[in-house]
Amino acid sequence: MRLFYLPGYRPGLNPDEYLNQDVKSNAVGRRRPPAAETMRKDISGYLRGRQRRPQIVMNYFNHESVRYAS
Repeated sequence: MRLFYLPGYRPGLNPDEYLNQDVKSNAVGRRRPPAAETMRKDISGYLRGRQRRPQIVMNYFNHESVRYAS
């Protein structure tokens, strides 16, 4: 096990941010859902799809700045 000291706020070093960007770009996109429940269902469905394709999630860790976490 290795310990990495990270600055307080550096989204580029956080693999979660790659998931956030993926969801924002592909699940929500530029359209505005008519209601919060619609957006919640769209995002939940998108994330369920990502669950079934773990190779895509593993790719979030391939970026040079987050390889430390893989």
